[in-house]
Amino acid sequence: MARREVVLVGAGHAHVQLLRMLAMRRMGEGWAADPWSGARVTLVVDRPVAIYSGMVPGFLAGEYPSSALEIDAWPLARRAGARVVLAACTGVDAQRGRVFLQGRPDLPCDLASLDIGATVAGLELPGVRAHALATRPISSLVRAWPERLAGLPERVRVAVVGGGAAGVEAAFCVGARLRREGRRAEVCLLDSHAEILRGAPGALRRRVEAAAAQRGIAIRRGVSAAGLEPGRLLIRAGAEGSLEEIGCDLCVWAPGAAAHRLEGLPLDGRGFVRTGPDLRVEGCDNLFAVGDCAAFGGDAAFPGGLPKAGVYAVRQGPILMENLGWLLAGRQPEAYRPQRDFLALLNLGDGTAIGAKWGVAFEGAWVWRWKDRIDRAFMQRFQLLSPEGAPLPALPPPTLMEQPCGGCAAKLAQEELEAALSDLPAAPDGPGQRIVWGVGESEDVALIRDAGGLTAWNLDAFTAPTDDPWLCGRLAALNALSDLHVKGARPELAMAIIGIPEDEPAEAMRQVMRGAREVLDAEGVRLAGGHTIRTERLLAGFSVTGPVEDPIPQRGAQPGDALILTRALGTGLLLRAEQAGLVSGAEVQALLAQILRPQIQLRLLRKSYPIHAATDITGFGLAGHLRGMLAGEGRAGGVSARLDLSALPALPGALRLLGAGVRSSFHAQNARGVRHFAQPVPEDLRVELLFDPQTAGGVLLAVAPDQAGALLAELRRQEPEAAVIGEIVPGGPMKLLLYR
Repeated sequence: MARREVVLVGAGHAHVQLLRMLAMRRMGEGWAADPWSGARVTLVVDRPVAIYSGMVPGFLAGEYPSSALEIDAWPLARRAGARVVLAACTGVDAQRGRVFLQGRPDLPCDLASLDIGATVAGLELPGVRAHALATRPISSLVRAWPERLAGLPERVRVAVVGGGAAGVEAAFCVGARLRREGRRAEVCLLDSHAEILRGAPGALRRRVEAAAAQRGIAIRRGVSAAGLEPGRLLIRAGAEGSLEEIGCDLCVWAPGAAAHRLEGLPLDGRGFVRTGPDLRVEGCDNLFAVGDCAAFGGDAAFPGGLPKAGVYAVRQGPILMENLGWLLAGRQPEAYRPQRDFLALLNLGDGTAIGAKWGVAFEGAWVWRWKDRIDRAFMQRFQLLSPEGAPLPALPPPTLMEQPCGGCAAKLAQEELEAALSDLPAAPDGPGQRIVWGVGESEDVALIRDAGGLTAWNLDAFTAPTDDPWLCGRLAALNALSDLHVKGARPELAMAIIGIPEDEPAEAMRQVMRGAREVLDAEGVRLAGGHTIRTERLLAGFSVTGPVEDPIPQRGAQPGDALILTRALGTGLLLRAEQAGLVSGAEVQALLAQILRPQIQLRLLRKSYPIHAATDITGFGLAGHLRGMLAGEGRAGGVSARLDLSALPALPGALRLLGAGVRSSFHAQNARGVRHFAQPVPEDLRVELLFDPQTAGGVLLAVAPDQAGALLAELRRQEPEAAVIGEIVPGGPMKLLLYR
């Protein structure tokens, strides 16, 4: 059977439940016969960290740090065997089986599920988006709250708009936080309905109203917000009432959920996606919708749809997984039966809480402890990495992939390559052409001289370092262009070589070429053609050519030169560890932000700075490529390099992973070059950074010392991690001197 594509859009409560269960199932017996084993799962998120809504009131009250609320969906997805696409979803065409994304090509899907949550109503009112503290998106609330809190005056007038559970908890918890900090808080809760907590048991509502009166929280019913300005909130009583203003230093905006509108799907009157009893979108047999983005219409007990409460999304996770599995197995999904009543627990922010179940309400510190225990137990199931990055026991410990790394780590060892080419005769010149840099020069590019001048020529290809073909295409193009930029050339033409595995459809080719073309087109490089082959692993590469007036050699460093490295190290081990779910979403974002940047164009910088030598750092690691910069005949006494280990920039997570024993599969071969170091080599993890193979790595420059500071400042406009890491010193034979 052909592999089925399952796309999960969003990392809401139901989807993270599904991913955790999928990770557990993959590690159990019988996985080979499981219908999920024949599917490729892709998680699409616009940010890798999801926020658990149940603990947000406690965060507002100061009971939890922001980290306690976070579910890092990236390592969770990787443990589940899913790939992750970091992009916002803009729409779904269920009939054609396409998921549309912002900033990258659409994805194919045989089955898909939406769990994208909701936004908050009323943001279009005057001044609300600019001045209110909105409770959704929750991630924005969590980011904004500490700064808003710090800027509040000693006497604080707080208006909370919305009398649902979110507004009620916000009123209590914000007030408690302000009072605990010694501020005088005047809190007013406003609701457009005749009663707060509409639809909740009367006993719960009465308890909340009594608790509000005890704490001095005013409640105004039947009023709606009309606009917000600095220092005042405009309200209106009823539909026809006149405008009134109340003083407001902080407005917490929680009037109810509003839908993220997705085009082409059946929506209810409020814009939420309509679903049937089995959670499938109406009229779409291959598309599900769960959580707050859905309007569940499959139960007569909920004629207005399910309440927007996290408890329903959590319970939908197992049903969603089973129903997707039934469809993968060729069977029909089952109906979801939502519970008629659920335990409601409202945090009051002062170490107490109010709860209700089966129409009975209760209150006290013990209720808060109960809620805290439930919330922490739920979150513990999804915490895969500690704040220090160590694996936690929420899931069985991961193992690194056994297959070799891709990217620039997938190459022949440096010394083996040198030995293989050592006795190769020089290529003869052609009519009207002369090879200036060829195999014998071991340069980063070939250099040809003809009647038109000098032309730089590069060929670069690698097996995919990631299971995202679009990203692979971008990296392959960036990597191929890098060598020309480092030599001072201007790339003009490119040819492609693409290897597609037998089990990959033509869609992989489309994704690779779309990613590559975006890079090539942005730099004005024309793709002239190429060649495709069948390979065991996805492979992408490019031959790139362009003119160069003043080529920058790899071997031109002079004694006294400063050594500048433009990018942080660690891409090899991070790309390997990411596939095993050992890297956090924030660390992956930092990695992608670096490797997807275009390389610096030295032809523009060399006009102002005396750059004597340059090379880009790729598969042989910093130590190997620095050796290439120092090697060569004809220099009196030769040169060596002195490196400051403490100055080596490292990507977030790189040193942590090295300390845990994680290495790229090519690391050991690069580390053979340690004999070129002056002894003894310090016991420092940063020494290991020198051997890590880099994909889309930085550039190593040798520049006159009196110009290093100015050049470094120029470089940091594009490469913020650029640093002076050492200097060229006289003397040979070539060696590397390390110090801290």
